[in-house]
Amino acid sequence: MPRFHPLEVTDIRKDTRDAVVITLRPRDADARAFAFTQGQYLTFRRDFDGEELRRSYSICAGLDEGCLRVGIKRVEGGAFSTWANEALKSGDILDAMPPQGRFFTAIQPEKAKTYLGFAGGSGITPVLSIVKTVLAREPKANFTLVCANRQTSSIMFREELEDLKNLYLGRLSIVHILESEGQEIDLFTGRIDAEKMRMLFRMWIDAESVDTAFICGPEPMMLIIAESLRQHGLSDDQIKFELFASSQPGRAKKRAVSQQAASSANSCEVSVTLDGTTRSFRMPKDGTAVLDAAIQNNMDAPYSCKAGVCSTCRAKVLEGEVEMEVNHALEDYEVRAGYVLSCQCIPLSDKLVLSYDE
Repeated sequence: MPRFHPLEVTDIRKDTRDAVVITLRPRDADARAFAFTQGQYLTFRRDFDGEELRRSYSICAGLDEGCLRVGIKRVEGGAFSTWANEALKSGDILDAMPPQGRFFTAIQPEKAKTYLGFAGGSGITPVLSIVKTVLAREPKANFTLVCANRQTSSIMFREELEDLKNLYLGRLSIVHILESEGQEIDLFTGRIDAEKMRMLFRMWIDAESVDTAFICGPEPMMLIIAESLRQHGLSDDQIKFELFASSQPGRAKKRAVSQQAASSANSCEVSVTLDGTTRSFRMPKDGTAVLDAAIQNNMDAPYSCKAGVCSTCRAKVLEGEVEMEVNHALEDYEVRAGYVLSCQCIPLSDKLVLSYDE
């Protein structure tokens, strides 16, 4: 199971007014653990006023760049992103879990594949890693990238994207859709909605040629895009999601649970295996997630977003029944095999056996 390791900040630079790009270096002993696949993310932790916060940020480097790099856009009121943008400096140490996530497809150098990418705001971060890697390692591949932003000045990695377009002339096409800034082509102004998607497919994108589509950004935009992709013939297997949570709570405060409630019939006996050790505790069936109950019982269970977006808290149900309130991270076949997101996992049965080690 992933644990936190120290990463040294070797470089930090402003990318836009509200975003920084951070280059990180693991210890020599941890180098192999931080080998990543394009499209993966890192989970960081830091204490703010005595409370531990964990945040996930996607790797923006390509596999052939020989470095570990993430982009962090400041979120209004966001403690971690504001600190990273204003106070973080070279030489600082960040605690991070090794790379995680399945927002990618296997590289196939012999194939002439056509890729389509949609990135909203900071959603460009993992897509950029995918674009760099795919075009470098699949010499016959083509990539069309649609970037949605408020205005030109808010486009993350704008110069880097232009350099890539010039480097892979004829293989990389980039469309910028700006919400509040007029452009020569009306299609490229405004928000992405169902009508704009229809126009993109009619005038700009050949849906029949697309092998895989990657979507990363705010949930409303992603749902519109995914539905349009399905309407134009793409199957769910061809559509890869990476949802950015708008709100990522930190570690939940311990709730007070009366002895009467804990021992009543409206509770669940839970057994959790973590790093080879099994612990048992009783938790109320009152909507509390298994992850929160495990933390309240002093277990160092893995988590990051607590919003059902990443898969850091993935575990397998070995006995009992649960309900997941939100799932933006697990594939259907994983759910059928018994895997759950423990941050969204509400027990329904009186007994539950769950393992993080499967």
